[in-house]
Amino acid sequence: MTEQVSQESCPVPDSSVVDPWPATVRNGQCAVDGFSNQQQQGQTTDPSFTSNQEMKIADSVDGEGLLESSMRLKPHEAQSYRKKALWVSWISIFVTLILAVAAFTVSFMRHSASAFGFAFDATLDVMSSVIVLWRYSNAAAVHSAHREYIACIVLGVVFVLSSLCILGKAIHGLVAKMPPQVDDFLFSVSIVSGFACGVLAVVKFMLGRKLTSRALITDGFNSLVGAILGFSILISAEVFDEHPSVWFLDGTIGVLIGLIIFAYGVKLLTDMVPRVRQTRNYERFE
Repeated sequence: MTEQVSQESCPVPDSSVVDPWPATVRNGQCAVDGFSNQQQQGQTTDPSFTSNQEMKIADSVDGEGLLESSMRLKPHEAQSYRKKALWVSWISIFVTLILAVAAFTVSFMRHSASAFGFAFDATLDVMSSVIVLWRYSNAAAVHSAHREYIACIVLGVVFVLSSLCILGKAIHGLVAKMPPQVDDFLFSVSIVSGFACGVLAVVKFMLGRKLTSRALITDGFNSLVGAILGFSILISAEVFDEHPSVWFLDGTIGVLIGLIIFAYGVKLLTDMVPRVRQTRNYERFE
């Protein structure tokens, strides 16, 4: 008799219906007639339960090792943006590799610290695009926070090392008082690199926002720095032609860019190292 009464007071729901929040048990109580307390009370809920649930929802993305894009994008949309990111990365590698070779040639022939800084930044852009390729090479890991954070850590290390080389070259040019030598080839490389890197930066920023990818946004930041360096070569060259006493502008810009890249790399490492440790237990895509 007792078992029958218990079953009637707390009926078993139909197993074919999937209820993400089980209706039969809420806060340790049986629901009436198989319905949730919310339905029974006319869409009213326990305030303490609601606040706890909101906290769970807010923490669910990072807690499960997934990026915010997993909640914002449909599967086919995420895969479409992933393929676009791969294409942009391949194009970026091809373009910036050519620009890096040209800029290194200019920097050694014309003793331009800005050209050397751009050449190194273009090389860094190639490396960062390769890291993005690895990041999105696995279709199942498009929302993987752990994979994202590992890519950002590698980018941070590369940024710090590259910034040291750029700073060393720029400081050497300032100490040796080496004025830049400008010709048509330098102008051509500067214009092409400035516009090409600017377009790549915009596309990477857009894809990074869609996929909520810090790695893609970092790659876009690096392309933006390349665009600034490309145009800075033109500015420093024009200023030097008009005012030879301002020979140090080229080296100063190189130092400034080196410091910016260094600060960004340190910020990446500071932000991402703890997150890798938090999400390493949730990696399920490899």
